Amino acid sequence: MYGVYNLICIIQARMSSNRLPMKMLRLVNKKNLLERVHSQVLKSKKINLAIVATSLNKEDDLIYKFCKKKNFNVFRGSLNDVSKRFIDVINYYSAESFIRINGDSPFILPNIIDKAVNLFNRSGVDLVTNIYPRSYPKGQSVEIINSKTFIKSYKFQNNSQKEHVTKYFYDNFKNYKIKNFKLNTDFNYLSLAIDNQYDLKNARKIAKIFDKKNLNIEELIDSIIMVRS
Repeated sequence: MYGVYNLICIIQARMSSNRLPMKMLRLVNKKNLLERVHSQVLKSKKINLAIVATSLNKEDDLIYKFCKKKNFNVFRGSLNDVSKRFIDVINYYSAESFIRINGDSPFILPNIIDKAVNLFNRSGVDLVTNIYPRSYPKGQSVEIINSKTFIKSYKFQNNSQKEHVTKYFYDNFKNYKIKNFKLNTDFNYLSLAIDNQYDLKNARKIAKIFDKKNLNIEELIDSIIMVRS
């Protein structure tokens, strides 16, 4: 046991992306992708502890070494059984609940994380999410899950659900209390995540604006529309 935490943030990261290999350490201007995500997460007023959860695969040695160099909390586990990797993190930190953030989200906004945490704390649900259904652009995804509920679900998850962590809950939504929050307009078709070379190119353009000004979600949406046009 490392400590006892009401809430931790788990940043899911790996190097073995088929569409953009080694993407977690790709530079988005002067910072790499992982460093940007970590920095944005810690701007949240609700997060005291962020852990980079990567795999034991040799490819992810680079993530581990980078995190150690930067004094980031890092945890290694199964590559494909991501649910087990998360459970190991939860148990290590004795976390009562956790926030899941994808490592490919360099512009994740801390106020969206804070909004999700506030909603989770007052609603008493199993899962708070902004992707069921999704109205925020990809790369602004936030999910908060009760740890006991997540651990209990593990024995029922199939391989696909273990790889995608929260898929089991959406596949079995009738069995759980899920609270979704959304934008007034659907921007699901936009992406602020980095999944391929095209996304990386756009992210580098957006970062030139983002690094000079604290953009809100509306301004971020305007920026991605602008660089895509």
